[in-house]
Amino acid sequence: MLRSLGQRPVTGSDEDPRVAELRTAVSRLRRELAAHPAEFPDRVIAEDELAALAAMAAHGIPEIPRLRRSLLLIAGAIGSVSALARGLSEVRSAVELFGEPRRR
Repeated sequence: MLRSLGQRPVTGSDEDPRVAELRTAVSRLRRELAAHPAEFPDRVIAEDELAALAAMAAHGIPEIPRLRRSLLLIAGAIGSVSALARGLSEVRSAVELFGEPRRR
């Protein structure tokens, strides 16, 4: 059986595939950022927000408003670093899998 996200086989776990996708994208971007040699003013912000996203993904379904806030901060911090654009795009796509926040 294949799931729609990336057409990877579904494992026997009960993990939400959106969370798995988020965890993978965040992990990849964290590695890319760590390996990126250039320093830039908001690097620490990006690192902190990626760590926050990783923690959220490790604890189940994250809060959508918090996901979006972290994404905006990360995009603002590393958006001009072209070497990280693909990884940032993957994180954005993973966040978008969670849809719109519920209206109260």
